[in-house]
Amino acid sequence: MLSILMRAAPDPLSRYRSKRKFGHTPEPEGVIGDAGDSLSFVIQKHAASRLHYDFRLELDGVMLSWAVPKGPSYDPKEKRMAVRVEDHPISYNSFEGTIPRGQYGAGTVIIWDRGTWTAHADPKSGLTAGKLVFTLHGQKMAGMWELVRIGKPDDRQVAWLLFKKKDAYARPKQEYDIVTALPDSVITKPLGQATRAATAAGVSSRAAVAKTVPATKNDAAVKAPLPEKLGPQLATLSAGLPPAGEWSFEIKFDGYRIMSRIEKGIPRLITRGGHDWSSKMPALVREIKTLGIQSAWLDGEIVVMGANGTPSFNALQNAFDRASSQDIVYFVFDLPFFDGFDLRQVPLRDRRELLKSLLDNSQSDQVRYSADFQADPASILQSARNMNLEGLIAKRGDAPYVCARTETWLKLKCRRRQEFVIGGFTDRNADRKASEIGSLLLGVYDSERNLVSVGSVGTGWDTKTATDLKAKLVALQAKASPFSSPAKKGRWSRRAAGSERWVAPELVAEIDFAEWTEDAQIRHATFQGLRVDKAAAEVVREDAFMAAGVVPLASAMHVSTTKITNPQRVIDASTGLTKLDLVRYYESVASWMLPHLKGRPCSLVRGPDGIGGELFFQKHAEKLRIQDVKDLDPQLWPGHEPLLEVATGKAISACAQMNVIEFHTWNALVKAIGKPDRLIFDIDPGEKVAWQQVQESAQLVRSLLTELGLESWLKTSGGKGLHLVVPVTPRYGWATVKGFSQAVVEHLARVIPARFVAKSGPSNRVGKIFVDFLRNGHGATTAA
Repeated sequence: MLSILMRAAPDPLSRYRSKRKFGHTPEPEGVIGDAGDSLSFVIQKHAASRLHYDFRLELDGVMLSWAVPKGPSYDPKEKRMAVRVEDHPISYNSFEGTIPRGQYGAGTVIIWDRGTWTAHADPKSGLTAGKLVFTLHGQKMAGMWELVRIGKPDDRQVAWLLFKKKDAYARPKQEYDIVTALPDSVITKPLGQATRAATAAGVSSRAAVAKTVPATKNDAAVKAPLPEKLGPQLATLSAGLPPAGEWSFEIKFDGYRIMSRIEKGIPRLITRGGHDWSSKMPALVREIKTLGIQSAWLDGEIVVMGANGTPSFNALQNAFDRASSQDIVYFVFDLPFFDGFDLRQVPLRDRRELLKSLLDNSQSDQVRYSADFQADPASILQSARNMNLEGLIAKRGDAPYVCARTETWLKLKCRRRQEFVIGGFTDRNADRKASEIGSLLLGVYDSERNLVSVGSVGTGWDTKTATDLKAKLVALQAKASPFSSPAKKGRWSRRAAGSERWVAPELVAEIDFAEWTEDAQIRHATFQGLRVDKAAAEVVREDAFMAAGVVPLASAMHVSTTKITNPQRVIDASTGLTKLDLVRYYESVASWMLPHLKGRPCSLVRGPDGIGGELFFQKHAEKLRIQDVKDLDPQLWPGHEPLLEVATGKAISACAQMNVIEFHTWNALVKAIGKPDRLIFDIDPGEKVAWQQVQESAQLVRSLLTELGLESWLKTSGGKGLHLVVPVTPRYGWATVKGFSQAVVEHLARVIPARFVAKSGPSNRVGKIFVDFLRNGHGATTAA
């Protein structure tokens, strides 16, 4: 096929040239090249209107080119879309620069990777057949890869898939995302010689690295200069214990995160925010020098031990106040750089093995190795609770070090605790002349950068701390409240209402508290100290996530207040999950569900005999009353029994206890029941529709909605399709909203009849997709 195209178009670069004005763009005009001893490849990171990666393979004197929106992945499960574009000249392989605005492809281009490639069969035949298997020899790209055509050959832009073949180089994405780990140009920031040599030869660099890093013996170690700056890896607060995998558990220390940069044997102590604290802790600097390390980045936490032998945040603050840094202990838990090697892609288990070998010979009592525990996580967490520790950090032993917040490090907390911004205070006993503080008025920043009030704290300090706090806050006093919500100004407490004194939101307090209330306030708070290592602008509400397969903390440690009958009754025979599991799960995710349940009529899908038995909808209380489920005003739907509202965590638990499997809500709030505040487009596939087509269809619907000025968000449907959720201002009635959604669906069916139909029913959509608009009618519900 390629030879036919070449005869039909003598100049394969004509399309390339027709798109460009070479007097206005720095791109090379280029000519057809001659065959060399080897074939080149290049991947250019192109920040145009949308960031993408241009993947180019040399063949017949030109660079065959594909645009890969997400870039390559070393995970064979990640099939990346690659759209075939015009051939480029070979001289384009050295192009880096900015294509000016107004020109085709305007934006910045860098050479993300380059090298040579080898086809595993005749590449021309492979292109014709739509399957090309090859090996890449680059600085970043190595091993076997495959391109498979999924579009029609005569399409204007033919769709292909680029993916990694299973070989020694393949790695799961959750362990290694190459476009995130190595974002820079290989021209301005070439990778280490050890990696280049290993990649070119197609062999492991284990032997080369082992000479310098004998304890690591890992081919992911890369020879590299010591970076001037390095961001720490951060853990994600988790609602549950880790799923199956290679996990270890370390104590979550009650202190300040400190990274040590050691160059020519001289340590510098760097905070999480990038500040140099070496002068604050000269004794610790001296102790790190005794380790004899010449070049490294160490990662750890500084603490001061309390009277009970466990880390005390209050004692750490007192040590800084007294300038007595000799009391500080530095627990080191990671080693991202050492002795000229970047170890960030080395698995955690190997980095820690090397770190332990370095610290085992140390006589220092001030620099210690942070031990880990491989045991039942629920038991370890319960022991941490018994010792009054803050919690644990769970870490995946096979994961790389990533300078960002990740889900391979999880925070498992024994109690709720986080930082809050101080936006005001009250005086002790309402005496403005008193030297001590009465309470602190606290807040967090929301997604729109508004400081939102969350309550107050009035305990946890002694007389000296209360006096010091007041002196610091008086110096920051302001005339107006920094909080965004006027309705919350008087909610600190009855005693505090009207006596607030506002301050510039600059100080950050560490607070221990019992729980979040349903209206986003903290209860039973205790002050732990000020955080001088974290900027106020970074403080947001910490909500725990629930990853797939995670065992909810509720199951491991939490005792429900809901009385559960027949807790061991199996509700899913395929997995063995019980009614107790169902209740515990809903308790663990209640905080995420409630914003979508509160204030809306809700129908309940109940399964008294489990999911394999009869399932039925319950829209009204009828004879069966469920604790804390609220009856709404009957006038919301005249002629019907009162609708239901599930507005509290207790109500969710009670529903689960009564065999509720799913919660389905209306598209309108109770306060404006006649005017929907969202639309639902249900991507409902017929028979013989592949999952990839469902995904592509969702993207097409979203593109149309975007063109209409509507934002949309994706959710799973609970069945085999997808939902697009479109928030709208509650301004129009049900008929108008449903009519609009129907018009959207009918337009899709007219414009793309090969993909979409506008009529429901299985016989109408064999091999096609019906985008269901019927969920936008009055009384219709959608799975929450």
